[in-house]
Amino acid sequence: MTDMATTEATSDTTSALERRIDMTVVLADIEKDVDQRLKQMSRTVKMAGFRPGKVPMKMVAQQYGSQARSDAIGAAVEKAYGEKVREQNLRVAGYPRIEPKSDAAPGQLGFTAVFEVYPEISLGDLTGQEISKPTLVVTDAEVDKTLDVLRKQRTRYVETDRAAAKGDRLVIDFVGRKNGEEFAGGKATDYTVMVGGGMMLPDFEAQMEGVKTGETRSFDVNFPADYQAAELAGSTVQFEMTVKKVEAAQLPELDADFARQLGVADGDLVKMRSEVRANLEREVKKRLLAKVKEQVMDALLKVNPIEVPKALVAMESEQMAETARRDMESRGMGMKNIPVEASWFTDQAARRVKLGLLLAELVKARDLNVKPEQVRKIVDEFAETFEDPKEVVRWYYSQPQRLAEAEALALENNVVDWVLANTRVSETPIAFDALMGNSA
Repeated sequence: MTDMATTEATSDTTSALERRIDMTVVLADIEKDVDQRLKQMSRTVKMAGFRPGKVPMKMVAQQYGSQARSDAIGAAVEKAYGEKVREQNLRVAGYPRIEPKSDAAPGQLGFTAVFEVYPEISLGDLTGQEISKPTLVVTDAEVDKTLDVLRKQRTRYVETDRAAAKGDRLVIDFVGRKNGEEFAGGKATDYTVMVGGGMMLPDFEAQMEGVKTGETRSFDVNFPADYQAAELAGSTVQFEMTVKKVEAAQLPELDADFARQLGVADGDLVKMRSEVRANLEREVKKRLLAKVKEQVMDALLKVNPIEVPKALVAMESEQMAETARRDMESRGMGMKNIPVEASWFTDQAARRVKLGLLLAELVKARDLNVKPEQVRKIVDEFAETFEDPKEVVRWYYSQPQRLAEAEALALENNVVDWVLANTRVSETPIAFDALMGNSA
């Protein structure tokens, strides 16, 4: 910033969070600053035919005068803006938008800085809020269900000569014709499909159950009126399907080989069940806490309705969009054909910004800062699932920034605990399938 420009500034509030600061800059002082900048440039500027520092000032001014004037005006406006912000003790969110003014007095330039400030937060009363805390104790039944899921994830398919049933897998050739003519996308060879899997249209699905290897079937398929391909929407077409294989699902046995697949080196089934139970208990604990945490955050938002700066929401939206882009790219999805707009995340971003401000205020007001032992406990929990937990702990503590995730979780946990202590909490048992998101 420069001290050369004389400025005047006034402020105006146009909305809950938007502020406007009007500024005037004296042109004579700007010109003095421009001269100083050009003199400083002349000491090092290089031009053909002149040694460094020997370029005539007139030529320096012709080449760099516009840049020097722009920099001088920018510095003067920045200085006036900064002084006014400090004078009013404003907490600015984002960056200001500088607009020129046309009503400045002769010999002056006028500007308006438009920006947002952080909201003033007065924490509301939570005592009337209710939190339903789901509970679930892991028993042998839940371990058995989890083992069943793990077995299904390792299903093998073996060829069979019996008729196909739901859950079997078919390898088929098929061709579709509309009015006797093949249509785009209606033909496939060696296509693998699950019987009853819902991958095909209902009329097609109905024809797969009961077929045998080598069988050919011809049948009609009705396309729904809202089908994405307009030329097929609402049409009835004819399909011919030839079954090349019927494969029956075969689940692995609960034996030593299966235990070794799950990482139990010696194949001990008791040890396998113990490890599955421990992992399941960790997952159940995490999901139960997530459900409670969501209610806690909803309660905080309900009793603390605040407006948040659009600038912060825009920045958060862009960060979320960028995260989504990186995630899609990591999955091998070409981003040229899949644009990700920050506007898709606006509502979620606004919620995040509100909660971030509320949690920060609550932590400060109620002294909920995390303690080192709380962070260490979370790091230890992170490390439990690895082969060498001590090495994982060392990795986290080798660089302070790696602890950010654990510290953030510890902070959230402190907030959750405080809210639960200051609201009406009731415990409600939850079914295992409901908690784990199982459809059956």
